[in-house]
Parts: sequence; structure tokens; C-alpha cells
Amino acid sequence: MIAIIIALIVAMSISLFGTPVWIKFLTKHNLGQFIRSDGPQTHLIKRGTPTIGGVVIIVATCLGFGASAIFNMVSQGRPPGFAPILLLVIMILTGGIGFIDDFLKIRHSQNEGLSISRKFIIQGAVGIVIALLLLSSKDEYGLTPGNTSIHFFGDAGLDFQQLGRGVGIVLFVIWVNMLITAWTNAVNLTDGLDGLCPGVSLVSFAGYILIGMWEASQSCFDTSKSLSGTCYEVSHPFELATVCAAIVGACVGFLWWNTSPAKIFMGDTGSMALGGAFAGVSMMTHTEFLAIMIGGVFVIEVLSDVIQIGAWKLSHRRIFKMAPIHHHFELKGWQEITIVVRFWLVAAFMMTLGLVLFYFNWVFSLHTI
Repeated sequence: MIAIIIALIVAMSISLFGTPVWIKFLTKHNLGQFIRSDGPQTHLIKRGTPTIGGVVIIVATCLGFGASAIFNMVSQGRPPGFAPILLLVIMILTGGIGFIDDFLKIRHSQNEGLSISRKFIIQGAVGIVIALLLLSSKDEYGLTPGNTSIHFFGDAGLDFQQLGRGVGIVLFVIWVNMLITAWTNAVNLTDGLDGLCPGVSLVSFAGYILIGMWEASQSCFDTSKSLSGTCYEVSHPFELATVCAAIVGACVGFLWWNTSPAKIFMGDTGSMALGGAFAGVSMMTHTEFLAIMIGGVFVIEVLSDVIQIGAWKLSHRRIFKMAPIHHHFELKGWQEITIVVRFWLVAAFMMTLGLVLFYFNWVFSLHTI
């Protein structure tokens, strides 16, 4: 538990005190946000606000986990496992794609960075690397960070390997690419109002702190106590929870400067890094489908965009005044801070509901063994 507290506090402190330093650097080099003219007109005053703030979130997260890893090595002589390091690598790689996108937007003074085709190619390449890493480097119990099964509540559903090893690997690579693309885009769409994305993200990752701690306490390889009900074959779940704690701390510190009126935006660098990390932790904790509930606000944002596009193509009518849905409420006259706080509350409700489902699955297993 001390390691989790250290990761959270160190990451929060670095983000809180490092962000204004980054703001000064970005301002000095005129690295400001471009605002689309067809959006809410109240956003035009935000043009030029420093962006690429996600760099601070990534750095703070890595240093926060690094501090907790040093504590573990000094106090227990235990180095960090491969799974949490891989989660940080996923965060850095997906954040790197966002950084390229942000840089091109600033360089060309427009709201379009990487073309769809180039982004798809880069994401695909990164997804293949991540998929292969998820199946490599076994821990002391013979577990890899990920496996070729589709999971619901921490237990396996369909195993791609049942279709043959070669086919299973290919399907797993496709599955990993789908999850990473879906979650990075979902979190990216959510980053449209001051404080919205970091607030929703810290709530969602807080849920994964609890899931990681619970899976660690109910590990199939914990011989210190007699386990009942479902046990979890997850590689280094407590350290995954520690990474999530560092992400929560980084988001809290960043939120101090990103809340309305924002002094800095996280940009695609931050939103894609958080989306990649969310996809990664869902795969490593074996809760890919449960993540839909825990990250419910991200899902709602994507669905609103899909519904809007689908309705327009089918009937040339709009369901919402503007998509994603937070802009719909903005155009209805809601104050920005009102939308943000209410979305935080919805995120907290859905995260709590996800934890309840996760726990009930474990309780149910007590009566079926």
C-alpha cells in the first residue's frame, strides 16, 4: 500500500509543480492550441493556449512509478516486474503518436495533424509491437502480461488459441489493435472541455487501482492464505495498480492547471497516452469488457459521435446539436463547468457500477465452486 501512496504523491507533485514550468516553455516557443471555427464560439478565446501538456502527465507517471519501484527494491529487494513496465511503454508509445499529431497541428496552424491513413499505419505498427510484448517475458509464475483470451470479469471467455496457434496470434494482434485504437480515440474525443478528460481519467484509473489490489489479494499463486472463490492469474497486479495510482496522481496535478479557465491543454499527447494506458491495463488485468463500464463516459462520447455520423449519412438529420455529446450540452446553454462536473459524477457512478459487477462476479463464484 505504501508503494501506491508513494507513486500517487510523487506523480501528483511532479505534475502539479512541473506543469507551470512546461507552460512557460510552451508559451516562449508559441506552441499553442488551434481552435476549430465550426465548434462552440465560446471556445475561440482559447486559441493559443499552450498544448502538448500530456508530456507532463507521461513524465510524472513514469517518475511516480519509478519512485515506488525504488522503494520496493530498497525495502524488499524486489525489482519491478515486466507487466507494469510494459504498461508504461504502451503509454509512451501511444502518447508519442499523439505528440506527432499535436506537433503537426501547431506547425501547420490547423486542427488536422496526421492524416487518417498515416495515423492508422502508425497505430497498427505500434499495436503489433504491443501485442507481441504482451505475450512475451514470463514472470516467476510463468505468466505473460497478456494472453490470447477475451476476458469479461477477470475470467477467460474465448481463447483465440483454440482456433490454432498461428490463427490465434493473428486474431490476438487484431484484437489488441482494436482495443488500443478504440480507447485512444474514445479518450481523445472526451478531451474537449477544460478539465473534462483528466477528471474522467483519474476516476476511471482509480477504479483500476482497486481492481489491481483485489486481484493481487486473490492471486492464484498466493500461498500465504487459503483462497475461496475466483482467483486471478494476472502478472504483477499490485504493480499495475501502482502505475494506475501514478496516473491518477499525474491527472490530479495536471487538473489544477487544466480546470476552467485552462492554462494548458493535454492535447492528443495526453489523451492518446491515457487511452493507450487504459487499453493496456484492461488487457493486463483481464477485464477488457468490464472496462466498457469503468470507462463509461469515454464510451458515451464515442457512441454519440457514431450515432451523429450514422444519422447524418442515413437521413441527413442530426440527433445532437453537435457531437461528441459534451458539445451538445454546451450548445444547449449549459455552462462549461456544469457539464464537466456532471460528467465527472457520471464517470464516478459508472466506475462504481463496474466495481460492483467485478465484485459480484467474485461473490457469485463462491456459490458455484
